[in-house]
Amino acid sequence: VQLVESGGGLVQPGGSLRLSCAASGFTFSRYVMAWYRQAPGKERDLVATINTSGAMPNYADSMKGRFTISRENAKNMVYLQMNSLKPEDTAVYYCSTSLGLRRYWGQGTQVTVVS
Repeated sequence: VQLVESGGGLVQPGGSLRLSCAASGFTFSRYVMAWYRQAPGKERDLVATINTSGAMPNYADSMKGRFTISRENAKNMVYLQMNSLKPEDTAVYYCSTSLGLRRYWGQGTQVTVVS
């Protein structure tokens, strides 16, 4: 299993970023995908999940209305569109999935929101 995130960067408050995750090594279309984030000195928190078809996204309360998770099963890709970014969104963002009892993580991509 390999998950490779991209798209992070430096952005001003109110700005937008689109994160991408390229998945390989498993049958992507059969698994729920998720984005997590970890701010400095804090635990890794769930941001959003999306079911196998992409029809049922779910979000942590603080992201509802600002973030959109989506997937393209034909390309083995999952995305996170982030709008109206706030300084408190600054974190390393991770793509993740669970196969059986094991959870897999990408290497993460840094998002920094600063004036």
